[in-house]
Amino acid sequence: MDNVSKNGYMLLNVGPKPNGEIPEPAKECLLGIGKWLEVNGEAIFDTTAWMIYGEGPTQMKRTGHFSEREEVDYTAKDIRITAKDDVLYATCLGWPVSEVTIESFKTLYPSEIRSVEMLGVDSKLEWSLTGDGLKVKPPSNRPCEHAYVFKITRGAPF
Repeated sequence: MDNVSKNGYMLLNVGPKPNGEIPEPAKECLLGIGKWLEVNGEAIFDTTAWMIYGEGPTQMKRTGHFSEREEVDYTAKDIRITAKDDVLYATCLGWPVSEVTIESFKTLYPSEIRSVEMLGVDSKLEWSLTGDGLKVKPPSNRPCEHAYVFKITRGAPF
């Protein structure tokens, strides 16, 4: 999600064993990504980067090649943003146990937001737009294991 929000891509290096078999850890990783995409794929496929990639307090200690191998403990305040048509996708990299404030959306108009929901959850969410940002009350149940996507549907601000 971090790469996509920065207009990048993810490259997977899955090499088979000499007998052509895919190693079990690689299978587990690929199946996990597929399971996540079943719920959240619309926040990835055919999306573009938004005005900013996201927000949040967590910083990686290293940069450059192979820095993605660093273990990072992201929080619900670490949010990545993608866009498609009239929809913004705000992905919390940690589970939001309480109300989330997406500061990057404080420039939107309240009348511009039609609905806020979480992908994989069948109900609309309570939300408000304040000078601090878009405040969203998350659902009580997690729809997946990692990276939770809020879908913000927009309309004309009039």
